[in-house]
Amino acid sequence: MDLGAGEVVQTPHPGWFNVFRQLMKLRVIVLLQVTAICAILVHDLVTPLERTWTDTMFTILITVVGGTLSAGGSNAINMWYDADIDPLMRRTKNRPVPQGHISARGALVFGATIAVLGSSLFFIVSWKAAFWSFFSVFFYVLIYSMWLKRRTPQNIVIGGIAGATPPLIGWAAAAGDSILEGLNPLALGSPVPWLFFALIFFWTPPHFWALALYRSGEYAKAEVPMMNEVRGPEHTIFLSKAYCLCLLMLGSVPCFWPSSGLPLLWAFIAGGLTVWYAKSVWDIDPLEELDENGRMPKAAKSFFRSLYYLGWMHLALVLVCVPPSSWLGPFGPL
Repeated sequence: MDLGAGEVVQTPHPGWFNVFRQLMKLRVIVLLQVTAICAILVHDLVTPLERTWTDTMFTILITVVGGTLSAGGSNAINMWYDADIDPLMRRTKNRPVPQGHISARGALVFGATIAVLGSSLFFIVSWKAAFWSFFSVFFYVLIYSMWLKRRTPQNIVIGGIAGATPPLIGWAAAAGDSILEGLNPLALGSPVPWLFFALIFFWTPPHFWALALYRSGEYAKAEVPMMNEVRGPEHTIFLSKAYCLCLLMLGSVPCFWPSSGLPLLWAFIAGGLTVWYAKSVWDIDPLEELDENGRMPKAAKSFFRSLYYLGWMHLALVLVCVPPSSWLGPFGPL
């Protein structure tokens, strides 16, 4: 029986493997890893470097292992810091710390250990990749979790910077230190990784606000100032629509910036996918009748569609960058 937010029913210990997996929130990390892998593939498709598939797969391996550990560590540290409010929300009350399966200090030690280990792995391929990995951990933990989350309704907007870094990490890992010379970590040799970054940055607010609308009231009980709790659902939906327009403009980059190196086909695919996603945002009705759990069904639909949208956008960018001569693989013309 679901007793609602604030009433935690203790469950049996699921075993340490499952506890650590839950602390890392591996299901959330999958989408982040997709964006990083796509950045690696696009890099190796559009740059003239002499890289074999062995090089590409090695970079992907380092990125998947390092990225999973660093992002998972960040999530575990976040659960340490949010140990006081997680029991108050239906979405978070079954996490390992509220359930008593591990202490808050244990979550902190585990998270910090694997976050440092994961970020350090990137030094094998590029110090800039390691920099952006460490940056992501510190920004998510210190700036978002400890500073912004409980202080401003702009928390998820600014905090979204941390979630937008995986493509920068993947691109830098693929390029390597021999190509990315200089001490400026912003210099990645191409505007393409920053396009990936901007895509995730503009996607994050409507994605997360849809979840907050769907879970209306839960953040207020935990005194977390999400936009819909502070400014109301109508204003939140209006801002979400504005970010969708930014996503639509971002997809048209090849039209007004030919030197970006992106094929024109990307503008049409990105535009179509963005319209498909934006419709779910436009469909959210702040006056919609809530379901039996007090949630907004159309906001839930938009949230889940946003996950597919981000994944398809990155995969589409990889596909449009594949040279036509490679479409048939080993069966193509000699």
